[in-house]
Amino acid sequence: MKLYRHHNYPNRWYAYSVATGWVMFPATAGGWTRREPARGIDPIQFREVPVRLALNTGMPGAPWELAAA
Repeated sequence: MKLYRHHNYPNRWYAYSVATGWVMFPATAGGWTRREPARGIDPIQFREVPVRLALNTGMPGAPWELAAA
């Protein structure tokens, strides 16, 4: 699974995998549970970012909580 960001939509994450296709979800804790298909998007406008940035969203492969300091 790959994670993407669009500069016009800073409160949303976009993800792509062969299994899910393109999906979008809120950049909030547990946001992955509210994902929906991302239709009509132009992938050229997105930038891939590290999956770890989706901390606490529940996205597969993203960490659930910060490590204790």
